[in-house]
Amino acid sequence: MPAYEYLCEKCGEHFERRQKMSDPEVESCPDCGGGVKRLISGGAGAITKGASAAAAAPSMCGMGGPCCGGGNACGMGSECLN
Repeated sequence: MPAYEYLCEKCGEHFERRQKMSDPEVESCPDCGGGVKRLISGGAGAITKGASAAAAAPSMCGMGGPCCGGGNACGMGSECLN
């Protein structure tokens, strides 16, 4: 479920809500009840559940996971940057 950032136009409160994409936008500030606008955010990137930090880290070639040295796991073969 994506997280959306909002900014209150009345009090300046900045808050975040986790919502389904089909959920309606938040229309009022939880603090003062003022109108809010949804902000454009950079996003959080990929979230891997249960993966260790080493397994979740991108490889040298940018394909993710272990890189070519141990059996061409990224599929780059001789083109691998590692």
